[in-house]
Amino acid sequence: MNIGAFLGIFALMFLLELPDKTMIATIVMSTKARPTSIVIGASAGFIVQMALAVAAGSLLTLLPVHIKDFIVALLFLAGAAYLFLSSEEQAEEEGAHEAEAERAASRTREIATAFAVIFVGEFGDLTQIQAANFSAKTHQPFEVFLASSLALVLVSFVGAYGGQLLQRVVPLEKIRLAGGVIFAGLGIYTLVKLFA
Repeated sequence: MNIGAFLGIFALMFLLELPDKTMIATIVMSTKARPTSIVIGASAGFIVQMALAVAAGSLLTLLPVHIKDFIVALLFLAGAAYLFLSSEEQAEEEGAHEAEAERAASRTREIATAFAVIFVGEFGDLTQIQAANFSAKTHQPFEVFLASSLALVLVSFVGAYGGQLLQRVVPLEKIRLAGGVIFAGLGIYTLVKLFA
């Protein structure tokens, strides 16, 4: 994988996670616990989920090329639809609900709680699906895992240390719209290439 593709996956995964419920959960948890504990736990949860996603994406590569490309296109378009149709209020409610359990006093418990909230919250999440998608599309699971994991670890830092400030600077609806446009473009491009 070239550096441009690596950085592209990194940037896209970072942008997709910003308006997500797990980002909101990270922000909420950091108001009730030490930000360092939240970063450690959330980052570990994201990394485990990206490993699972890349493994699933690697299984997609076993399918015939036309079927795999069709599934990849549908995943991109589904991601775009999710970003266009889901509301920020819904993401905020889900994130706050996932973070409710976080009231720990000890550092170990804070880390474990942050890990559990993010690990559970990422199942079937857009970034997990797209990591699987990128892994199937590029046939480079380690690079996709690394780019995706680094992006989501950065999101953990942003959420724990500057999430509330970020939301005041860049509205979540703009981030969501940009991600939706990118995914729609990728989905359409994949379909056109498949049927051309």
